[in-house]
Amino acid sequence: MERYFKAIDEFSLRFTDSVIRYRWAVLLLAIIITAGFGRGMGELEFASNYRTFFSDENPELSAFEDLQATYTKNDNILFVVEPFLGVEKQTAFTNTTLDAVEKLTAEAWKIPYAIRVDSVTNFQYTRAIGDELIVSDLVIDAKNLSPSELLLRKEISLDEPLLVNNLVTPSGGVTAVNVVLQYPEASVLEVPEAVLAARELRERIETEFSGVNISLTGVSMLNNAFSEVGLQDAGSLTPLMFLVILTMSWLILRFFAGTIVIFLIVAFSTVVGMGAAGFFGVQLTPISMSASTVILTLAVADSVHILISLRTLMREGLTKSEAISEAVRLNFMPVAITSITTIVGFLALNFSDSPPFWHLGNITAVGILAAWLFSITLLPAMISLLPVSIKMTKETEWTQRVMGSLADFVISNFRKILVGSSLIVLVFSGFIPTISFNDQWVEYFDTSIEFRRESDQALKNFGLYPIEFSVPALNTGGVSEPEYLNYLEEFTDFLSTQPEVLHVYSITDVMKRLNKNMHGDDEDFYRIPDSRELSAQYLLLYELSLPYGLDLNDRINVDKSATRVTAMLQKASTSETKNFLDSSRKWMAQNLPEYMQSQPTSAQVMFTYITERNIHNMIFGTGVAILAIALIMMIALRSLRLGLLSMMPNTLPLLMTFGAWALLFGEVGFSVATVASISLGIIVDDTVHFLSKYVRAKNEKGLSVEESIRYAFSSVGMAIVVNTIILISGFLVLTASAFKMNVDLGLMTIFSILFALLLDFLLLPALLLVIDIERKRP
Repeated sequence: MERYFKAIDEFSLRFTDSVIRYRWAVLLLAIIITAGFGRGMGELEFASNYRTFFSDENPELSAFEDLQATYTKNDNILFVVEPFLGVEKQTAFTNTTLDAVEKLTAEAWKIPYAIRVDSVTNFQYTRAIGDELIVSDLVIDAKNLSPSELLLRKEISLDEPLLVNNLVTPSGGVTAVNVVLQYPEASVLEVPEAVLAARELRERIETEFSGVNISLTGVSMLNNAFSEVGLQDAGSLTPLMFLVILTMSWLILRFFAGTIVIFLIVAFSTVVGMGAAGFFGVQLTPISMSASTVILTLAVADSVHILISLRTLMREGLTKSEAISEAVRLNFMPVAITSITTIVGFLALNFSDSPPFWHLGNITAVGILAAWLFSITLLPAMISLLPVSIKMTKETEWTQRVMGSLADFVISNFRKILVGSSLIVLVFSGFIPTISFNDQWVEYFDTSIEFRRESDQALKNFGLYPIEFSVPALNTGGVSEPEYLNYLEEFTDFLSTQPEVLHVYSITDVMKRLNKNMHGDDEDFYRIPDSRELSAQYLLLYELSLPYGLDLNDRINVDKSATRVTAMLQKASTSETKNFLDSSRKWMAQNLPEYMQSQPTSAQVMFTYITERNIHNMIFGTGVAILAIALIMMIALRSLRLGLLSMMPNTLPLLMTFGAWALLFGEVGFSVATVASISLGIIVDDTVHFLSKYVRAKNEKGLSVEESIRYAFSSVGMAIVVNTIILISGFLVLTASAFKMNVDLGLMTIFSILFALLLDFLLLPALLLVIDIERKRP
């Protein structure tokens, strides 16, 4: 083993001497590589579709795409119109408000990519005059309607199942205009273009009708919010992170040259990582965009270890050139191991079911690789060129005393520490089963984002979480069969009784209204027609009377062999949504014929199940990463025993993190599944540096177990603390994001980093004393 470490040391010394000798060439090559990758950053675009969170293999996405291929897509913008009146008097059925809705409805057709606009005013109201079916807009020329006419429109609206809780509240106080859009998906600018037009229209209507307030929400607003929050984070978090890095570097190193070098390395590494993403055509999301902040944070680690060693060596009397070579030699292997293991941890994100996490892992892995290469090339080259002045301070003596005292404490109390650490881990781990999963896409954004504020306002009156069912009939044209329609009505009634459901949209309500109309508007005939022929005739007559854009293609498929039923949930947690989906499937299995069985689908269904699927995938992926890292440690340290031992301080912090999260917050979203791999790649650094110094002390210096532990604490303990402070600072910046997934990721990673520091300073040396106890005995 001694020859193995000696060979690595000799290689690192020769390598560093070459870097210093050709430092100008190294510097030029680093600039050329960075500039080359920088060109890829010009190709980066922000995704504007929530579907980017789901892989092509995701079964819920496939089911949803099939539904949208059968019926009209549900990409929409919902205008929620509230009049400015007292709560008790508030009504949307005034001349002013209905005039605003009427003009909003007409103008909404001009929004780019709009294919359908639905509102109270253009609702296709049917009635009979003799044997003739009359179909017309419910509200025409709203500003000139008399009070009695307004009251009649209100009564009709509040008596219509397709309108109540869908486009008007049960009290009639708030109404909505729903715009359906069909994007050609040829450009990422389509959604922002439509959203901009919607906002401008909202502003015009609010200006013209000062008595109304309009909130904007819907799928298109959600899609646009993803790109807006990504751009906002890019404009605020990245500059803030640079400022934090510069400040922390100066406070820690206290010499100008080191601060400049760290700044260049983190900047170059970030450019390489993000540029690689551009070359590979990655569409950025708020999650993948956070890779720049993560790279900025992690790229510091390697440089800090080398520069702290350099500072210590120069204080001990070595010349700058000697100190550079020796600092790189001491850290060459641990820096290489930590970089490789961190890359492995982030590459494990490819096991996720969500592509943005693949992108986060891959971009960060490239950035970390670049940071490693720059730390052993650009760093020594730059330090050799820049003037370096290291002053002797009392700081070194103070830190050495602290680390020495900590080492003595652990050595003297290692059995108590083992027992205490085990109990703490067990206590925290015991809370893990209490975690509940909750993914509501409105709450992915904090209230600084307009979409969140306006969606919260809209949710006070309407549902925003649709669950779709495409219910098949027995054959072509089978949707007109009385048996089919009666079963469908029973299903609609069942859905309406569920506590999570605010509104159900079903073709049965149209068929019952048409049957009543064709029997002289007799309320006794407000039921399903008795024969297939009658149903088909009514449906044909109705469709022929509908204006362009308001047909039934969004409800009935082309050959009339299936219809679409939409249950609108107002605000349901993941567990509540799962209960609803399970009860719906169970009811269908027990009450509907086999040919009518249907699987629920929608964005809400997709987000509901991705948490569970992501966790299952990432448990496997994290397990693979843990084994791979342990194998790397065994090979690098030439010790099966130490490789296996390293798994404990690397994995136990993850259990403690999830337990602490369950205790403090109780809920997690689907992004939490990826935290284990991200944290694993980060926290392994401390273990690697501590063990590498421990092994070096035993093999190179021939020290005992106790003295080797003291050497590890004295030589790398403060660097580990410094690195921890920098990492926490970086991930604290991430918690300033307006995107909840990034905030959760930042907080949980901070927890894991803190727990890792605790276990690496207490549990790891205690374990070393236990496994090497035989060697301590004479």
